[in-house]
Amino acid sequence: MIFQYTDALVTLATVNLEKLVNFYTQLLGQKPTNFIPNVYAEFQLTGLRLGIFQPQKIHEPEFENSTQSKLSLCLEVSNLEDAIAHLTNLGYPPPREISIASHGREIYAYDPDGNRLILHQAKD
Repeated sequence: MIFQYTDALVTLATVNLEKLVNFYTQLLGQKPTNFIPNVYAEFQLTGLRLGIFQPQKIHEPEFENSTQSKLSLCLEVSNLEDAIAHLTNLGYPPPREISIASHGREIYAYDPDGNRLILHQAKD
């Protein structure tokens, strides 16, 4: 038996909701489409909804000291250098150089909570 679902989204937990929402507002150049102060924010991206939530107090320890996640938020960009400049202007420059992958050029960066972002520019 296969279960039925109607939608999917990716969420990030944070104990610093305001800081993380501000970062993604600036990074994505848009305000959240849904915002509940101190609780939840949601951004509508092309083909994806990104939710950011502040866990309830009893669950905060699980997220405060979590080890590096294996999850990455990958954003395909039209100009990798412009995207790097934008992140740098926000105060979060990528720590390494651009790498060449089989699918194009990419760079790893991190949001204020240390969640991995992969900015990717496809081959021409």
